[in-house]
Amino acid sequence: MTELETPRPAAGEQLVKVAAASLNGFDVATAAGYLQGMTEHRFPLVVGKDFAGTVEALGDGVDGFAVGDAVSGVVAKPYLGTGSLAEYVTVPAAHGVVPIPEGLSVRDAGALGLAGTAALDSLNAVALDKGETVLISGATGGVGALAVQIAVARGAKVIATARPGALAEFVAGLTDAEVHLVDYAGDLEAQVSALAPGGVDALVHLAGDGVLLAGLLRPGGRLVSTAGFDPASVEGQDVTVHVLMADPNAQTLSALAEGVASGPLRVPVTAVYPLEQAPEAFAAFGSGALGKLAISCS
Repeated sequence: MTELETPRPAAGEQLVKVAAASLNGFDVATAAGYLQGMTEHRFPLVVGKDFAGTVEALGDGVDGFAVGDAVSGVVAKPYLGTGSLAEYVTVPAAHGVVPIPEGLSVRDAGALGLAGTAALDSLNAVALDKGETVLISGATGGVGALAVQIAVARGAKVIATARPGALAEFVAGLTDAEVHLVDYAGDLEAQVSALAPGGVDALVHLAGDGVLLAGLLRPGGRLVSTAGFDPASVEGQDVTVHVLMADPNAQTLSALAEGVASGPLRVPVTAVYPLEQAPEAFAAFGSGALGKLAISCS
């Protein structure tokens, strides 16, 4: 932890007094240095993408927001520098920020943006429809936990990977509808085949061996990956592959926020850390914590 000057909003930006944020795999990768050489870093670099708080000041040319508005979203800048694990953050007003609707808590708003966008964009990418069967690999993380709920809300048959015990109980408790659980450490092919004899219609690859999982798709099945899947690895197979980069635009963020405010979505926050304990939150994330880890910044 260190002290920096309060940032000032440039033209087209707003300054947000951050009340809540959360951790994502992107933040852990940034802190570990994995994104060096892939995207511009401006130091001193503050980690954090998700945020929720109050508009403190507006830069020139900002319309549609006013000082005092409750807002949330994802820091959507073309470089890494000003992040949300701080008391203040500047964000572009035209992308990645929306009003917080009534019925959505600040804590949940601060933990929804990036994971929710990745989950929704993933299911849209494979065009998941009512009655189809989807396999979600990595269902115990923030993206997977939200993807399970969105898929259930669309009327899909959901198969999710989770080890027996606390992990399986967590996934089963995400929704009142039935979620079919399979143990990734067991005979995955046999377990999935028993539930979808002809193969699954769609695969959301968030963790695990993508090539192995792709083999569980039916001919003509669709795969979406946020986990670095190489489409060349299934060349010649009758599957469609989408490699996803989540786009936290206002339409998506608003749909997610309303989905939580009015149901049926629930933000799967399992722990809240004060800002000064963010290092402990990173350690917990790295050890495989369930769901979303929220950060209280105020």
